[in-house]
This record gives sequence, C-alpha cells and structure tokens, in this order.
Amino acid sequence: MGEGRGVGEGRGFVTSEDVARRAGVSRSAVSRTFTEGASVSERTRTRVLKAAEELGYRVNRLARSLISERSTLVGVLGANLAAPFMASQVDALSRRLRQEGMQCLLLNAAGAQNDITVLIDQILEFRARAIVVMSGVPPSAIVQECLANGVRVILVNKAIEGAAADTVLADDSAGARLAAEALIRTGCRRPAIVSSADGAASLLRRVESSTAHFIAAGIQPVCWSRSDVSYQTGAAAARELLDTQGIDAAFCVTDQLALGFLDATRESGRRVPEEVQVIGFNDIPQSSWFAYRLTTVRLPLDSLIQAIMDAILRADGSKPLDRLLPLTLVERATTRPFV
Repeated sequence: MGEGRGVGEGRGFVTSEDVARRAGVSRSAVSRTFTEGASVSERTRTRVLKAAEELGYRVNRLARSLISERSTLVGVLGANLAAPFMASQVDALSRRLRQEGMQCLLLNAAGAQNDITVLIDQILEFRARAIVVMSGVPPSAIVQECLANGVRVILVNKAIEGAAADTVLADDSAGARLAAEALIRTGCRRPAIVSSADGAASLLRRVESSTAHFIAAGIQPVCWSRSDVSYQTGAAAARELLDTQGIDAAFCVTDQLALGFLDATRESGRRVPEEVQVIGFNDIPQSSWFAYRLTTVRLPLDSLIQAIMDAILRADGSKPLDRLLPLTLVERATTRPFV
C-alpha cells in the first residue's frame, strides 16, 4: 500500500507489512481490513485492528489514492490569505471538503500572481483530484495539462478564453451597478470610486460597471486607485479625496478599502452618512460589526462554496461548470435610506 515504517524515535512510519507481521496475517488481509466494503473475516479484522492500534498504524491515504486512481486531495491556490474575505473562503471550503471526505492542500500564491505555473506543477505531483484557483490566472497551457492528466481546474472569479476549466464567477458588474444605483437614489452628486492598483479582473469589472452607471445618470465619478487592497489604502483614499475633491460618497470595491475609508472619514470630522456615504463590496464579517455597520454588496459565501463543490463533484464526462453567482445589496448605517 506504499506506507513508510517505524514507531520509535528516528524510525519511519509503520507499514501494513509491520501490521501483518504483528497480526500473523497476509499484507492483503491488512489492506482489505482498511478498505471499505472489502471482504475479510471478523476474526482477521479484529486481529488486524488490534495490531494496528498497538503499533500506531495509520493508512497512507496518498498511496491508496494512487492505487485507486481516485484522489481525495484537492489543491487550493490563494494569495493574501490574511484578508478577511479570502480567509473566510478558505476556511469554509476546507471544512466542506473535509465533510465530503476530501483533504485540502493549500498553497500560498503570494508573490506568484504573475505565474502560478510552478505551484500548479507542485499540486500535480501530489496527484490531486482538482485544483481550485482563487488567486492569479494560470496560463492556458498549464490548465490543458491538468485536464489531460485528469485533474479538474476550478477558476474562481476569473475565466480563461478557450480553456475547458470550470468557472465560478460572482456577478461583479451587476453588484457594482447596485452600489451605484443606491448612491444615485440617495442623492449623491460627487461620488468617488475607490480601488487598488493590483489589476485584479474582478476589481476592474466593479470599477468599469459603476463608472458606466454613474455616467449614464449624468454624474461624473472621481476614480481613485493606488497601492494594494488594504485598510490603509482605503484610509489614504479618504484623506486625499475628502481634502481635494469634495466628494459626498464613495463606492469602495472591497470592504477592506471601505472600512479604512470610513474610519478616516469620521476622523476628519465628516458625518456618515449625512455628509459622506460609503458602500463596500463582499460583506466580510467585520462589515456588520457595530462600529462599522457598513452598507455593502454581498456574495453569499455558502453559494460560492456550493458552486465550487458542484464543480469538484460533477460526474466524469459531464460539461465543465460555468456559473454566475447573483449578488445583493445589504443596507446598513453608512448610507442614507434608499428610496
């Protein structure tokens, strides 16, 4: 079964051969004992389990998946793992994978956003069942290599032209329109759209959609983008825009930006929402905290995780998943009442 060996200090893992020797049975009997549905007598099963417990034996799931050609390992690529929205996604996905009898191999893609090929190669070496790409955009060639090796690729909030990967997209454009419509309805005339400079496709969609919607309503927004997606960047945006642009509202394309913007706005003495309205995006847990009560665009986390699992678990030979997830606007205390 491919296990290592040993139980004492300086030794390797205990093997099925060690268990067979202790139990006085064949190695195949040990294998059948730990294989669900396999035929083995109760007497043999009892002897094998007793020997396994005495030796501290653990089944090598990786070796077993290589034999069965059905891996239980799912690779997950994510960057900025400390960010609240990414952290909540990874937490929820890893828990759901465990519930389905699968294991999560998490690789931090920070610093590899321009080429995550090396990380995907590492996951392929583990014979993973699927790869969930939450950060970065893999080259089409490496996606095709994964698919040729029977490894499913699930792209979250990104798509690759011509690649037969599964895609799970939040409807960022529609969500950004909801934010712009809310600010227009509540009377803003000088809105800002606050983003980062990292060039993520989802953020660009939010900027483009909200800008177009403001302009269609006869309002020219102030577009601001600097640095990374962080609380500090949002605060810097507020300090600059409030002092120089005279804005009366801000649509921040992530909640992290919005929380920084909100705190800096209050620090400046402006009243929220009477003088300045603020809307975020993602509905991270902190957004609902009493200190913030941020109006934001929500992507239901359970819908996102379910879509990813549907892609991982879909039947072999079925069409790749292509799902667009609807978003909603959550009204809280940082905007005036919608009319």
